[in-house]
Order: sequence, then structure tokens, then C-alpha cells
Amino acid sequence: MQGVEILLLLAGSLAVTALARRLDWPAPLLLVGVGLAASFVPGMPDFRLEPELVLVLVLPPLLYTSALESSYVNIRRNIRAIGLLAIGLVLATTLGVGLVAHLLIPTLPLPASLVLGAIVAPPDAVAAVAIGRKLGLPRRIMTVLTGESLVNDATALTAYKVAVAAAAGTAMSWGTGIVTFLEASVGGALIGYVIGVIVHWIRQRLHDNVLESGLGMLVPFGAYLIGESRGTSGVLAVVVAGLYLGHKAPQAGYATRLQETAVWAAMDLLLESWVFGLIGLQLRFVLAESGATWPLFGAALLVLLAAMVIRVLWVYPGTYLPRLLSRKIRAREPMPPPRWVFIVAWTGMRGVVSLAAAFGLPLNLPGREVIILCTFVVTVGTLMVQGLTLPWLIRLLRIRSTDEHTDTLAEAQVKYHAAKVSVERLDTVADDETPEHVVTRLKLLAEHRGNAAWERLGRDEKEVGEMPAARWQRLRLTMLTAEREVFLAARNDGQIDDEVFRRVQRELDLEEAALIRE
Repeated sequence: MQGVEILLLLAGSLAVTALARRLDWPAPLLLVGVGLAASFVPGMPDFRLEPELVLVLVLPPLLYTSALESSYVNIRRNIRAIGLLAIGLVLATTLGVGLVAHLLIPTLPLPASLVLGAIVAPPDAVAAVAIGRKLGLPRRIMTVLTGESLVNDATALTAYKVAVAAAAGTAMSWGTGIVTFLEASVGGALIGYVIGVIVHWIRQRLHDNVLESGLGMLVPFGAYLIGESRGTSGVLAVVVAGLYLGHKAPQAGYATRLQETAVWAAMDLLLESWVFGLIGLQLRFVLAESGATWPLFGAALLVLLAAMVIRVLWVYPGTYLPRLLSRKIRAREPMPPPRWVFIVAWTGMRGVVSLAAAFGLPLNLPGREVIILCTFVVTVGTLMVQGLTLPWLIRLLRIRSTDEHTDTLAEAQVKYHAAKVSVERLDTVADDETPEHVVTRLKLLAEHRGNAAWERLGRDEKEVGEMPAARWQRLRLTMLTAEREVFLAARNDGQIDDEVFRRVQRELDLEEAALIRE
């Protein structure tokens, strides 16, 4: 794929994403559907998936931003459930799908079948998390799905390397495979932690938000390349570095946080749109290279079914058995509702990592064409079947988060305490030379921030008129709009320079962002 093709795909993917947002449809699914339809349009450029491009330039930033936004505390609290999915389920899927594929397609050797199992083992939670956030899934479900997607790629790609070595005729015992897995996981995690510590130490001493953000943008690519060059898991290095830096983000300056949030949000949108559009566009190449027949396509559909069923068969016992067998686990982790368990079991959509791994197989690997076909069917099939039905199932099962009320109550309590402490601190630092109107204004602002969450909580409980905090917000936003109009007119009339206008505009934008957050 040349630069022009990449640019065309980026522009087209963004256009489809914009349409999906306008229609309130899941953008990943619409992108895949449009890609499938467009793959046979006459004169369509060569949008063949290049594994190195995806694994080196696309996967690291997507994993990194997901790790930055994830809660290290919540992931640690749910580490057992995440481990069962990200490690246990990946290995079980590798074996289960491998055996099913070998039985359905006798011409596919068992080692090559296990390669297929490793390739389709890791679900991609991008679509599931996007749908879950939109429909308000409980935080525990979101944490488990996000944590699984952060770690399962490392497990699957390690199993993939072991299986490819066996399929290529390189002798590798079970003991060697286990050692390889441990080296990759432990080594990758250690590299990611060291990189996170070093980057955080440097950024604390830069005192320049542009430099800090620039350094942060190097982290995912550097962590991945260093991890892979040392024979460990570059994916896990990226994830651990992202979790560490995300956990330490409060120690960064506000300008760095605002800037990085905006930059990575735009980067995520661009890369995710490009990736899902690219998935659908591979149909033409898959059919041309695999020489697909109806019996082979039918076998691929059964492999798809096996991948979906194995997840369901794993999730239910993995959820309930540990709680039934261990009193400590039962006391620490209450039994989740069966509806929650079903949603976790149903969110097994595969993504571009599986396709990249399939297209990256050695050309002389036995059964390579069959593996690519089955991988494509599993990837598109799970996206379409599970992705399209997931919103309907969430609504049908009436799964709604109760976290918002709890969060608002906790926020109100902490904000009230924070406002009280800030006023006390003000009294200790304000001297006799401080104008009284300044102190009064600061105290009113602290009181407003302390009461805003309580008022929002009260409005949730019963319908009342406009709260004082809401009125404050509405009136101040109106004032900000008027100020912007004056500064814009002054800029257009040449009274102030663009540089002055941009500086003032940023100040107004920051205040508006704070008001809307409240």
C-alpha cells in the first residue's frame, strides 16, 4: 500500500465514521460493511493489509491510549477475571479452535491448525467498549473487557510464535514453549515498567507541555520496538508503560493533560477508522489467494462457530466455579448477575491483529491460504454477528449501570471536603493586604464547586427547577460567548494580533471546559 492509498483510505474511513456518528450507528461495523462492499468496486486501489504496518505503527498507539485511559486500580481489583480471559481463554481458544479446524479440514496439519487457533484467539474490544460506553454498561464489565483486550494480544502473539515454529518444522517442546511465554510476558512487562518510570522522571523535569506531549507520543512505538528487539512482548511493554504513565498523569501539568487528551483522541479516531475500513477491504485478496470453495467456506463458518462457543463455555465456569470453590473469592467478589456474564461471553469480536498475524505468516507455511480464509471469516463474522446484536441484547436484558449515582455521591462528598480545605488554606495565605473582594470571590467560587455535585445529585432524585449551579453555568457560558464575539471582532478589525487572540481564546476555552465538566 503506497502513501496515496493510505491517505485515500484514511479520508474515506473518516467520512464513513462521520456518517455513522450522524446516524448514531456503530462506526466500526459500518466501516467493515462498507469495506466489504467496496472491495469489489472496479478500479479500487490496492489496499492489501501489510502486517508490519499494522503491528508497528497502528497497534502500539491504540493499545497505549487504551492503557492511559484505563484504571490501574480497577484492573488490579479485577485481575483474576482479566487473567482468566486474557491468558486462560486465549490458550483454551488456541487449542479448541485448532482441534476443530484440524477435524473439519483434514488437509490442514495439526501444527498449522494450532497456528489458526492462536491467530483468532484474542478478541478486539474496541467495538464492544464503544458500544458498552454508549449504552452505559456497568463499570465492572467495562473494566474486564478493557483489561482483557490490553493483555490478550501479548498472550496470543506469543502462542502464535510457538505454533508457527512448530508448523515450520522447528523443534519446540512444551517446556520450551512455556519458557518462551514467561520470558516474553515477564520481560515485556519489566521493559514497559522501566520505560514508564524513565519517561515520567524526564517529563517531571521538562516543564514544557509541548515537549512532554512529544515525548509521550514516542512511548508506544519505543516500548514496542524495544520489547520486540529484546525477544519479549512489545505489546505488553506498551500496555504496562501506558498503565504506569496513566496512573502518574495527575502529577503532570494541566496543559500537558489537556493537550495529550486531545491529541490521542484524534489519533484513536483516525487509526480505528482506518483499521476497520481496512478489514473489510481484504475480502478481494482473501478470496483470490485462498481459492475458496463452498466446502472450505462452510468449514470456516464452523470454525467461527467454534470460536464463539468456546468463549461462552469458558466464561460461565470461569466466572462461577472459583466463587463456588473458594470462600475468600466469594467474599471479595460477589456473584455477578447471569445477564452480565452473558454479555462478557458474547463480546468476542476479533479485529485487525488477527488479520495482520495471518497475512504475516511465512509464504511456505503449510495451509497458509486456508488459515487466512478462516481468520477473515472469524474476524468479519464475529464483528457482524456479535457486534450487530450486542446493542439489542444489552437493551433486551436491561443492563444498565448504577455507577453514575454512586459516582455523583462520592464526587459530591469529596468536592465538599476539597472546597472546605481550599477555603481554610485561603484563610492561612491571605494577608491584610489582600483586597476583601478578592477573598470573597474566591470563597464564592469554592462554595459553587463544592455544591455543584450535591445539586446534580438532588436533581437526579426528583425533578426540580434550575439549580443555582446550573444557572451559574448557563449565565457564565453566555458571558463567555459574548467575550469571544468581542475578541473575534477585534481580531478581524486589526485591533489585536492573531497571537493575542489565540492566547485569549485558549483561556476562554479552558474556562468553558471546566464549566461544562461541572
